[in-house]
Amino acid sequence: MPSMRISLGTLSSPASRFPLLLPGEPPFRAPYLAPLRTAGERVRMVTTAAAGERRRAGYVSVVERALAAEEEYRRARAEVQRKGVEVEGYGIEGISIGGHETCVIVPSLNVAFDIGRCPARAVHQDFLFITHAHLDHIGGLPMYVATRGLYSLKPPTIFLPSCIKEDVEKLFDIHRSMSQTELNLEIVAIDIGDTYEIRNNLVVRPFKTHHVIPSQGYVIYSMRNKLKKQYAHLKGPQLKNLKLSGVQITDTILSPEVAFTGDTTSDFILEPRNADALRAKVLITEATFLDEENDVEHARQHGHMHLSEIIANAQWFRNKAILLTHFSSRYKIEDIRQAIAKLQPKLSPKIVALTEGFRSAYPQ
Repeated sequence: MPSMRISLGTLSSPASRFPLLLPGEPPFRAPYLAPLRTAGERVRMVTTAAAGERRRAGYVSVVERALAAEEEYRRARAEVQRKGVEVEGYGIEGISIGGHETCVIVPSLNVAFDIGRCPARAVHQDFLFITHAHLDHIGGLPMYVATRGLYSLKPPTIFLPSCIKEDVEKLFDIHRSMSQTELNLEIVAIDIGDTYEIRNNLVVRPFKTHHVIPSQGYVIYSMRNKLKKQYAHLKGPQLKNLKLSGVQITDTILSPEVAFTGDTTSDFILEPRNADALRAKVLITEATFLDEENDVEHARQHGHMHLSEIIANAQWFRNKAILLTHFSSRYKIEDIRQAIAKLQPKLSPKIVALTEGFRSAYPQ
């Protein structure tokens, strides 16, 4: 059979006979083996493929949003159910809702700050520190003492400003008269400048706060003895002989551990004698208002702080952690968390919020 020769010049240009192939078409398809698609068909295929990609991307986006919403819901539930926080080695519990109740508990120190409505966990703390006489901070005081008696616990020691001591004693006299029961307690009136030893390695000192009625905060110090420099070169037997002879060979070192302000304006930050509160490992303070609807002036008029004032005074805080409390009940947990997230980058201490008792924006 004679061979067939085809001149390349007789073929039309590759562009007209071999248009670009779509994904899925076999390469090197000979034009005479299958019909070629028209330009219109190819445009429709590309449009359809792109639409499919958009639908798939939209589906993924919907799934991602649903997963994010589920995660936010889980976090909200966890916040509602969480009991207490852990900061700088201290477990801190309690409830603090502005105008409703405040009681903050540090079990490892055996102390409670203010008593609110006397939450059950506060009953087992032997030492109670009252900052001021508003009922949301002191209302549960008789119940605290009575419940300890019911459980056969030793009488508590209650520290409070001297200006309210007489009224508190009258309050207990009234309850004794009404209930015909003994209410045993020790009241310690303590004022700014005083120092009281709680136990052999802990002392407390009040500091000045600014509220609409008389108030004060408290700093708890750890206490340790350090050998004086002039005796550092001596050996054990020599130091023992000096000590037996009555020489004081150590200095007492106080380290501020936990400070609690109670209700206050931001003026406490600029008080010269409050430096220890601002360098305690943990500062527990208030941030009643978070938003622009209730601004700084509104907060100050009511003897409270606005979150923005903490940012404005960031340079004064030397604490390792700040625990914020006493948020207004108008806020939800999500509002508080978002506000803290904005605050944290602007402060060096770790910022934590006590949110027990607050509601979530998500239905439970």
